[in-house]
Amino acid sequence: MGDLELLLPGEADVLVRRLRSFPLLEMGSGGWIQQHENLEKLNMQAILDATASQSEPIQELLVTHGKIPTLVEELIAVEMWKQKVFPVLCRLEDFKPQNTFPIYMVVHHEASIINLLETVFFHKEVCESAEDTVLDLIDYCHRKLTLLVARSSHGGPPEEEEPQYSTPMQELQKQAEVMEFEIALKALSVLRYITDCVDSLSLSTLNRMLSTHNLPCLLVELLEHSPWSRQKGGKRQRFEGGRWQTVGPSEQQKLSKLDGQVWIALYNLLLSHEARARYCLTSFAKGQLLKLRAFLTDTLLDQLPNLADLQGFLAHLALTETQPPKKDLVLEQIPEIWERLERENRGKWQAIAKHQLQHVFSPSEQDLRLQAQRWAETYRLDVLEAVAPERPPCAYCSAEASKRCSRCQNEWYCCRECQVKHWEKHRKACVLAAQGDRAK
Repeated sequence: MGDLELLLPGEADVLVRRLRSFPLLEMGSGGWIQQHENLEKLNMQAILDATASQSEPIQELLVTHGKIPTLVEELIAVEMWKQKVFPVLCRLEDFKPQNTFPIYMVVHHEASIINLLETVFFHKEVCESAEDTVLDLIDYCHRKLTLLVARSSHGGPPEEEEPQYSTPMQELQKQAEVMEFEIALKALSVLRYITDCVDSLSLSTLNRMLSTHNLPCLLVELLEHSPWSRQKGGKRQRFEGGRWQTVGPSEQQKLSKLDGQVWIALYNLLLSHEARARYCLTSFAKGQLLKLRAFLTDTLLDQLPNLADLQGFLAHLALTETQPPKKDLVLEQIPEIWERLERENRGKWQAIAKHQLQHVFSPSEQDLRLQAQRWAETYRLDVLEAVAPERPPCAYCSAEASKRCSRCQNEWYCCRECQVKHWEKHRKACVLAAQGDRAK
């Protein structure tokens, strides 16, 4: 591993071996929290290894022990919890927690898993080791990207703002909404890495991508809406490095990483021999794909020269007559994780929420202190600074920060004034973290 290690090789092996799937009822339980912490450590170590450009033992361990399907199942399970159980919890009249940190851990779990998958799916053997669950992962990515397009056509992604007279649960709901945007961007990267393996994917997987979901047309819509770009205050901004950043005039023609992911995915799906043989170019698909010609400028081709092949494909497509959809009889596998989880828990959402209210999300003050101590040990500051792509943003105004809260060492600020303004919101977490640190 790299010079900075969070886990020794033997420790990483033990943590990977212990990964397992949890029922929705057990989310937030003691065993689940332990696995969540383990996943965070694996996540950070995987990022450290990838950044160091050395061997990547986390990815190798996940493949060796066959744990990629487990991660996919956990990802879809927490997605279902957020859709089915979390809204019920928010509506329960007798649930008014003073501290929402235990619930936040479950809400954040999806982001942790998709981030780990994004890091390791760069390697083609990881996609192969997903086996049949790659179908479930494709469905997951399709759901996230469809939601991303829908939101961008209705005013763009939600913004983090200082809550006005909000309850802790309302604030948590707002945080979950903002987090959903970042999760969707990670799903885009995962989908692009899956398309890198398009020539070795099964017929069922190709059919799912090209016929069931028509991913090429969805990717065209993403390029049209570009949800990771916006105009604010007369300035152009892009979402990069986990925050919105102003783009100077000289940088506006530069291809963003997320736009690049979309173009590479389109290239893989439209120019791969296997995919082209399976993709039915209806008149609708032809119309959508020909929109790409407006984006293929000389500036773009200079940055991604391979897109010249895509430009040639589109020129040929413009002269080609479309054909009606084929009606071949195809026996194929279908994703089963979401359907199975929904079948097992249908009609139980209210009961699950009430059980978790009583046994999981109403911890004592002592339990919270112990949890804070464990998280202080999980999130080592030297590791967090190493995996951060750049200086962290100010917790209040999002400007580049240079000062850290001296009490808890967790939040960053650009100036004393912002720290004072943010104190009312930060106080509870700060006190809790400081108490956990002293308890060590």
